[in-house]
Amino acid sequence: MNITQTIESLFKRFLPSPFAIAIILTIVTMLLAWLFTEAPEGENSFLAVLSYWESGVWSNGLLVFAYQMMLILVLGHILVLSRPMNSLIQGLTNYVTNTTNAVVLVSVTTMLVSFFNWGLGLIFGAILARKVAESAQRRGFKINYPLVGAAGYVGLMVWHGGISGSAPSKVSESGHLASFMNQMDPSLQSQLPDLIPYSETIFSMSNLLLFGLLLILVPLFLSFISKKLPTTETKLPLYKAWEPEDRKLKGAERIDHSKWIGIGFGLIVLVAFFYQYFGNLSKLIITPNMLNFFMLGLALILHGSFASFLNAVEEAIKGASGILIQFPLYFGIMGIMSGSGMVGQISDFFVSIATETTLPLFTFFSAGLVNIFVPSGGGQWAVQGPIVIESALKLGVPLNKAVMALAYGDQITNMLQPFWALPLLGITKLKAKEILPYTLLLMILGSTVFLLGLLLL
Repeated sequence: MNITQTIESLFKRFLPSPFAIAIILTIVTMLLAWLFTEAPEGENSFLAVLSYWESGVWSNGLLVFAYQMMLILVLGHILVLSRPMNSLIQGLTNYVTNTTNAVVLVSVTTMLVSFFNWGLGLIFGAILARKVAESAQRRGFKINYPLVGAAGYVGLMVWHGGISGSAPSKVSESGHLASFMNQMDPSLQSQLPDLIPYSETIFSMSNLLLFGLLLILVPLFLSFISKKLPTTETKLPLYKAWEPEDRKLKGAERIDHSKWIGIGFGLIVLVAFFYQYFGNLSKLIITPNMLNFFMLGLALILHGSFASFLNAVEEAIKGASGILIQFPLYFGIMGIMSGSGMVGQISDFFVSIATETTLPLFTFFSAGLVNIFVPSGGGQWAVQGPIVIESALKLGVPLNKAVMALAYGDQITNMLQPFWALPLLGITKLKAKEILPYTLLLMILGSTVFLLGLLLL
């Protein structure tokens, strides 16, 4: 396919590393804020921008978020490195014989898991793509590994329209919309509902229909282009499950190798998890802390001993370097966007030219643009949500439709923004320039589906 090969060659030639992209975006954001926003009275404009950036880099809340993401990555990887999970995934990969059925298996399962929870879907897709490549390597046939890696990333183009989506989950909380009142026109405050339930957002017929369409179109599209692409060489180190040493254990060594202690503590963690979070689970609310707590207990049980668990930790931690060093750079960008008011300027511009019909479309585009600079869905909703809600009330657009338009726009440009690809790149050992040609095409496909949905449904 000439178009795909052209895009691929351009990306490979001109696209720098994800770290370099983060630095370039930081500099561009600084310049835009300096040129197009005003500093507080009496302050130097450029120094004010630097202050916003520094505050974002070291934001306590965002650093906690970064650590949560590292744990999601590492614990998810540890879980899959356990013998039972490794056997289960290998069983799935045994059905793979070429690139075509590989991308169908990886994309469909990844989107289904991501609709349930974005963090689990991100790690599941990355590890399944890696295991597919290992299986092909072990069984002696070739695949196009970058395309399979892209298939493992497609969950990030449906997550915000899923159960763990930030905007839909926040507006479903009683009283959340009321927190926007002090930022809104007083004449509109009486029109605000207490909440917008999942039945009108995530589980609405229109959202489920769009998700169902993507569940069909994405694997069809990937399987189509897979037949036009050459296979690639993969030389991945094959992970071998930990085996206990064949020697007599002495003293405290018995604790690390004891199945009773390892499994027993894992069970204690799971009991605490279900006791603490049963109410959230019954409402299908899953937070990063809940996911990490559950994976910790389950990983200890499946590994069976502390020794096996720690051996997997040593292997899994290697993939977290990208998050450790690059997340703070994006937090700095978020600090500039929020502190300087650039997010509001972008949203206000689109709203100023919108009508009742076009507001969802402009919300989609503005959310996609903001996501390039503010790749956190929750952070984006915090700064853009009040503007979207007020605009929808002014123009008579259903609030649930406006919320989902923001969610769709935020998620679709993840296919272009390498921020969330860092965990996948760490696990698969692929480079951003290898998967982005395909995720760019997927972004065009997904955008078409969402825009038509916002117009027709």
